[in-house]
Amino acid sequence: MDIIFSTLLLLYHLITGTGEDNVAAKQLSASLFNAAAGKTIIQVEPAATTTTTPEAVDNGLKTDPQPDAPAVKGVYVTAHSAGGSRLNTLLHLMDDTELNSMVIDIKDDNGYITYPTQTPELLTLGTTQKYIANIQSLMAKLKDHNVYPIARIVVFKDTVLAKKHPEYSYRHSDGSLWANGNGDSFVNPYMPEVWDYNVAIAKEAVKLGFKEIQFDYVRFPEGFEKKADSLTFAKTDQSRVDAVAGFVKYAREQLEPLGVRVSVDIFGYAASVPAAEGIGQDFAKISSDVHVISPMIYPSHYSTGWFDQQDPDKNPYATIAGAMKDTHKKLDPIGDEKPIIRPWIQDFTASWLGKGHYIKYGATEVQAQIKALHDAGVDEYLLWNASNRYSEGVKY
Repeated sequence: MDIIFSTLLLLYHLITGTGEDNVAAKQLSASLFNAAAGKTIIQVEPAATTTTTPEAVDNGLKTDPQPDAPAVKGVYVTAHSAGGSRLNTLLHLMDDTELNSMVIDIKDDNGYITYPTQTPELLTLGTTQKYIANIQSLMAKLKDHNVYPIARIVVFKDTVLAKKHPEYSYRHSDGSLWANGNGDSFVNPYMPEVWDYNVAIAKEAVKLGFKEIQFDYVRFPEGFEKKADSLTFAKTDQSRVDAVAGFVKYAREQLEPLGVRVSVDIFGYAASVPAAEGIGQDFAKISSDVHVISPMIYPSHYSTGWFDQQDPDKNPYATIAGAMKDTHKKLDPIGDEKPIIRPWIQDFTASWLGKGHYIKYGATEVQAQIKALHDAGVDEYLLWNASNRYSEGVKY
């Protein structure tokens, strides 16, 4: 018998060899060997962990994990609304119109996880605010009303995490945490810990029942190129564009096997200009690695002269039509990698533009935007209103 096991042991080493690439083979062979022996003879070390920047799977081809998903026509929903009385109003809106989807804050603009997660991995880095006190009840209601649920995760704009871990953010020469004019801090797209933290939140959202993960603020802070040299932060030899695109690719390859779509919000004007090196956003590069791209093409966000409009906000049809023309021009060259185009459009009044430069938005203006999308061959869209009060009488 000793001769038999000695021979098997020799075979084990010949088959599995050495090195990290053979860890799986070692584990399988060891389990078979130990089973035959009736006791543990071979101990196999687990695969080594790494602290380097995560990398996407080489040549990981994108496939749509939900080819039978409906054409999404949705609205933005804050965690306050999702966990409060306004949810009933929004569900009635879904029931009474052709709207069929809600984009719900799961990690909000401050960086809070908006429901009482019990996952140790998330609690280690994250901070919860129980805006959605019973997330399971919410998901059940959405299912009962045939609502396609999309989890919005604000990625690199994360004041909460930046304050908790300044080493994940940007610091002044005196060591103090950098913040923009609004008091918001961002975390660093070069940091693997930041990547994995946000992907972990997305994975929990999948377990909760969300069908799509929408990442927002997938970028460096605005105007970063003007301040980068004066700040201290971890970085690699990668460009900012490659760091951001790398996160998107990594996230998609982590989440796609779970059966969930990945979408990214991006500045609308990114389709009309070359890659925004300063903030690290390349419209085509990001689009090639997501299932859905959502350019934020609110007419109010375009300044004088865009699409030959003196005041873009006052001509929603022409502004959206121009934005879609540029979007198609930017994405058509990527061929089979072109994602679903599902823009964010405007259902709010931009009074801050000043008298004479804006109009009040209602059903007519929303429908003008939808018509411009339809005329451009785009039938999916999302409506943005920060207070979640959407115009009545719209024909979606």
